[in-house]
Amino acid sequence: MSDLPRKAVTRTAKLAALPLGFAGRATWGLGKRIGGKSAELVAREVQQRTADQLFKTLGELKGGAMKLGQALSVFESALPEEIAGPYRAALTKLQEAAPPLPARTVHGVLTERIGEDWREYFLEFEDTPAAAASIGQVHRAVWHDGREVAVKVQYPGAGEALLSDLAQLSRFARLLGPLVPGMDIKPLIKELRDRVSEELDYELEAQAQQEHAAEFEDDPDVVIPQVVHQSDQVLVTEWIDGIPLSEVIAEGTAEQRDRAGQLLARFLFSGPARTGLLHADPHPGNFRLLPPAAAEEEAGQTEVNGGPVGSWRLGVLDFGTVDRLPGGLPRNIGDSLRLALEGDAAGVYGLLREEGFVKESIDLDPDAVLDYLLPIIEPTQVEEFTFSRGWIREQAARIADPRSPAHQLGRQLNLPPSYVLIHRVTLSTIGVLCQLGATVRLRDELEAWLPGFLAEVTETVDAEAEAEGTEYAEEEGEPEGEPVQA
Repeated sequence: MSDLPRKAVTRTAKLAALPLGFAGRATWGLGKRIGGKSAELVAREVQQRTADQLFKTLGELKGGAMKLGQALSVFESALPEEIAGPYRAALTKLQEAAPPLPARTVHGVLTERIGEDWREYFLEFEDTPAAAASIGQVHRAVWHDGREVAVKVQYPGAGEALLSDLAQLSRFARLLGPLVPGMDIKPLIKELRDRVSEELDYELEAQAQQEHAAEFEDDPDVVIPQVVHQSDQVLVTEWIDGIPLSEVIAEGTAEQRDRAGQLLARFLFSGPARTGLLHADPHPGNFRLLPPAAAEEEAGQTEVNGGPVGSWRLGVLDFGTVDRLPGGLPRNIGDSLRLALEGDAAGVYGLLREEGFVKESIDLDPDAVLDYLLPIIEPTQVEEFTFSRGWIREQAARIADPRSPAHQLGRQLNLPPSYVLIHRVTLSTIGVLCQLGATVRLRDELEAWLPGFLAEVTETVDAEAEAEGTEYAEEEGEPEGEPVQA
């Protein structure tokens, strides 16, 4: 493949061809049906051709086009099987790889950003990329101190391409609707545009990754590669091996699926509590399932840092998009969940109105709002829950059907700007859990990490502690009634 297509006119023409191609295939399909071919067979063939063109185009253009494709990929599990089936293979390819840039272009970036002597930084450097994504590609190398590293090189013109693509895609988001039925694409594109500058800033990414790496350094469950070197458009981090989550989704064992799902949920909720940052790009290409650490097993240990030895671990990559949450996830999320599980419709409604999910100009029935929420929060009502494509399709159909009360109520709810990224990350993570078909103890993670999910019993505990831990020391000669702390 040649260099990243940079001219706006070239990129616009390729993107504009997507809805036109869809219309052309629909006409082709009608001709086939008139010719006697079954409607079901024709429809499947049209969808397959559509999927091939859509994701081939998004992958080749990289930039915002591929970014959109990756964001859509995690929602594949919510689509009806007759639509999702033809798309699945193309989506999986998008999660892990795109056509690479030629070596000469990569060498040019390294020369410009590190220096003419850039090869002296490496004992080895593989010209063939190990992965190619939306705004950069990763090369495997050996750093001058012997460490295996991943060298992330940003595509020349990536910023221009991102903005150009997302502007064009936004213009014909409605025309893209038939390609991914049931998906409101325009708000997703807007949110991606809002994050462009952060995504391109490797200094910000290095900082976010290093903060995570420091916090999770001795964690038995989550592995974050250390940052080795950073400059404009080049980021070098430690290399981690493992099974890409897309492969676990496609052919992983039940044990691997469940373990990956549990750790994905743990990282989602523990990350903000521990670092004040939310990893905001949870598509499967950014995660690896790592085998148990061998050293502890060989030493005969049964526990490391409070976790069992011999368990698979989760490797986390790409911190280009994060949400900064200094106090962790908002407490109102936990409070609302807890009140919903307690059946307190008025309490939930009050919190939603307070946070702006229900605008002041709108009045809704609190019981109807609770009925709307309960099926969605089903995974939090039980000790463990098996996420599945069937379950998420059921939720998507309930909310998307214009005839359903849930759809009508949902249209009256509002999503405050401060919750947009949290909402997308949560939905995306649930989408990946459903792709995995994982059985997860979600309540355990909420109880451990989500502020407000457990009812506070501070006053009761304090009263009991005072009663049990205070002595009235008449025997010690203290004035009657004066407490002495034990």
